[in-house]
This record gives sequence, C-alpha cells and structure tokens, in this order.
Amino acid sequence: MNKIIFLLIAFFFYCFSLLGQEQHWSLQQCIEAGKKNAIAIKIQQLDIKKAQKEYNSVANQFLPTVSFTGNQSYNFGSTINPSTNGRESSNIQNDNFNLNAQMSLLDFKAIANAQKSKIAIELSKETLKILENEYQLQILESYYQTLFTQELLKIQEEQFKNAEFNLERVKKEVAIGSKSKSDWYDMQLSFAQEEKRILETKQLLGFQKKQLFQLINIENTAIEAVVLNVLSETAFSQTMTIDNNPKLRYAKLNYESSLADAKMERANNLPSLISFYGFSTFYFKTLNQLNVQTVDFGKQIKDNKNQQLGIQLNVPVFNGFRSSKRFSALKIEAEKTKLVIEQETLKVKNQIDLENQNKQNYIKLSEKLQEMKGFAETSFRSSQAKFSSGIIDAVVFSTVKNQLLATAYDWLKNQLQVKYVDQKIALLKGEMF
Repeated sequence: MNKIIFLLIAFFFYCFSLLGQEQHWSLQQCIEAGKKNAIAIKIQQLDIKKAQKEYNSVANQFLPTVSFTGNQSYNFGSTINPSTNGRESSNIQNDNFNLNAQMSLLDFKAIANAQKSKIAIELSKETLKILENEYQLQILESYYQTLFTQELLKIQEEQFKNAEFNLERVKKEVAIGSKSKSDWYDMQLSFAQEEKRILETKQLLGFQKKQLFQLINIENTAIEAVVLNVLSETAFSQTMTIDNNPKLRYAKLNYESSLADAKMERANNLPSLISFYGFSTFYFKTLNQLNVQTVDFGKQIKDNKNQQLGIQLNVPVFNGFRSSKRFSALKIEAEKTKLVIEQETLKVKNQIDLENQNKQNYIKLSEKLQEMKGFAETSFRSSQAKFSSGIIDAVVFSTVKNQLLATAYDWLKNQLQVKYVDQKIALLKGEMF
C-alpha cells in the first residue's frame, strides 16, 4: 500500500515538473507541423488525387466502348389478313437483343484531351506547392517576429537584474544618508518603467506565440513554456534559379494548358475515323393462338442472328466558322497566359532583388551597430561607476542604461534579419524546408 502511494506521489511530481519545462521549437518543427495540419493543404492533396483518378491516357482514349441492350415487348390487338380479307388476332411477344462496339482509330480531339488531363494533374501539384510555399513564408514571418520579441525580453530581463541591484543599493544609501530621497524616487520611477516595459514585452510575446501556433493549427495550452530556437547558419543552394518558383512553374503549365485547349478546338475541324461492330438477334412468339406453333427460343435466337461491321470516316465541312472563331479566341487566350509567365518572372526577380538589397543594408549596418554596442557598453560601465560614486543622478543613469538596451537589441535584431532574408530568398526561389 505504501509503495502504491509512493509511486502516485512520484508520478504527480513528475507531471508537475513537466509542466514547468521549456518546450523548444525550431522553425523546421513549426513548418513540418503546419504542413501536416493545414486544412488548405489537405484539400489540395485531395484535388491532386481527384485529377489523377480523372486522367485518361492516349491509349485509354482509344479503347473500344461496348454496350448491350435487351428489350421485351408485347403487341395486343387485331390486324387484317390480306389473303382472307378477314380480321385476325394479333397478340405478339417480341424479344430483341443487341450488342454494339465502337472504337476510335483516329481522333485528334481525344489525343489533345489526354494531354490536357495530364497537364491538369501537374497544375494541381503546382497549386499545392504554391500553397506550401506561401504557407512557409507566413510561418517564417511569424516565427521571426516572435523571435525578435523573445530576444528583446531576454535583454530586458538581463538588464532588469542590474535595476534590482541598483534599487536595493540606493535604498540602503538613502537609509544611511549618503543619497537624497529624490534619488530614491527617481530610481523607483525608473524601476517601475522597466517593469512596465518587461510586462508589455511579455504580453506581446504571448500574443505572437499564440498567433504562430494558430497559424500551424496546434492547440498549445503551455504557451508561456514555449521557447523558439535561434536559427544557426543554414546552407542554401547558391546556384538555384527562380525557375523553381512554384508560381512561375504554374504559369508555364497554364500556358501549356491553354495550348492544349486550342488543340482540342482545332481538332473539331479535323477528320476522325471510327470502327464499329453490331450483333443482334430476336425471338418472336404469337400469343393465345393454339393452332400456331412457335419455334423454340434457342433456335430462333440462333437463326435470327445478324452482324454488322464497318468503318466510319467523319470529315467536318462547314459549321458556320464557329469552330474557327473559337480557335482564334483560344489562341489569344494562350498569348495572354504566355505574358503572365513574363509578369510572374518579373515579380519574382524584383522581389528577390529587393530582399538582396535589404540583406546588403543589414550587413553594412551590422558593423556600425557593433561599434555602437561597444560604445554603449563602455558608457554604461562608466555611468555605473559614476552613479555609485554619486557623480550622476538616477535619471541620467537610466538614460544611459536604456541606450545600452536599445543598441544591444538593434544589433541582435539586425543579425537575425540577415538570416531571415536569406531564408526568405531561398523560399522565393522555390527551395522548400
């Protein structure tokens, strides 16, 4: 009994310890979880399966179609017998059976339709890649915005330790009379302001974490325990071109689809050749006439067989120029989709150029921020000594400390932004995580 109680207590302590543990999440984990849970991606995956099921190859287009029909009919009434000129009963049963087969030997429209169906599958796949690419860009943006705030909070909390130390120190110095009460009031105000800034940063961080987990469709009740990993240097292919961008690939496939539409319309003016085969037989029986003998069912079916085999050539001659007009309109539509390729190419190139410019700006700024950070650290150490000696008051010291906080955050954020831009450029080129 005591052993069971001990195990239960140990289990509860283990659960409580888990609740307090940090949950580390990397960008890769967020993206993988998002891809697994995103409803839009699941819907598009089903669209791909649907397109694959609907696909008919060229060979399949030329497979024969076979149909069988059978019917049974009854005729009740009377008719005039020409030989006797008398009216006779005409109650008859008819059973008819037909087997028909037809196969295309030459059909340009079927060939174009098969090409169109194949392109439709590729379009569905590229649509999925577009969704994944845009989704990853959203996660990347949300992840880094949250990471910026998380790192700011770390810097603020580290500086807050110094504020606690100085507050306690000034309190003691005021008590022994080495500092005036005005210094104590100034320090209390500065301390309260830092507490307020930390609280605001914590609230913003919690909100951004919740946004991130909503984006990847994960219910996380322990948001406060989530810690985002600072990304290490990631190796991306330097030779990758924008040709892998999913929007650009989709535009190219859409152009091919437009050409296939034009081919299908053009096929309406081209000849087609089909072969056909027909088999039929019937059974005949006179009803309610005792003096009439009916031949057996099997013998009639065998004797009444009829077969037909042939080839049919269809050559369009004239349809009021309707097909030609539709073909011309589809050619214009194809030219439009071709221009969309150029448009998408220009958009992607311009976006990548802007991001490369941002990267160069961050790199150039990094050296200056590093220099400012060094100056701020030196100024803070000097101001700390002056404040301890009573040379400067709490207001001046707080100003210097805030400058250190700002420069430290600016430098760190700049370093993170370089990594962010690198990963964004890779996604714009079509490289997936």
